[in-house]
Amino acid sequence: MIHNGHNGTDIAAPSVAVVYHSGFGHTTTLAEAVAAGARDGGAKVTVLPVATMTDDDWDTLDGADAMIFGTATYMGNVSAGFQAFAEKTGRRCMTGSWRDKVAAGFTNSGAKSGDKLATLNSLAIFAAQHHMHWVNLGLGPGWNSSAGSEHDLNRLGFWLGAAAATDVDADPDQVHPADVQTCRHLGQRVALVTRQLNIGRTLSPAASTPAAS
Repeated sequence: MIHNGHNGTDIAAPSVAVVYHSGFGHTTTLAEAVAAGARDGGAKVTVLPVATMTDDDWDTLDGADAMIFGTATYMGNVSAGFQAFAEKTGRRCMTGSWRDKVAAGFTNSGAKSGDKLATLNSLAIFAAQHHMHWVNLGLGPGWNSSAGSEHDLNRLGFWLGAAAATDVDADPDQVHPADVQTCRHLGQRVALVTRQLNIGRTLSPAASTPAAS
């Protein structure tokens, strides 16, 4: 509960960066859905494909309140392109540059399962190594009963992040609509959680700094 008449209206819109690698365009479609959802949640959003990162893009990440990481699942893990990006963050990991930022993740593969959970685990561990706060999908499973449908949100039944299954011969605009909407939900959820965290920090500034060792 917010006390003393503080309703958060004086808190600036949270800044959210959607940071992703896409091999064939399907993950780009999902990244755009995540970004749209974050905007729905009132965030200022920047979409950053890791293959073309510039110095200004790195500055954007350092200044962001939240990052939502996305990658296709290849061979049961993040793509080589995303891993290359992750390995470039070593200095930031050591200095704690991203400590206490919000993080979340999404992924896509051709198979319905496709070992996507391993990819989401990798993304969550990457965020944990940076001392970030991971936000889960916040949806129950869809399409898990006779009354369910492939058009349900979270139709594939993932909890750690958003997951999509796209036929390997499908065009980027043929990503399943339910998966697109699931990613949009994730973006909005991250925006709202980030705003809540930012409001909390204004009420208790000491909570925004790590305890003395």
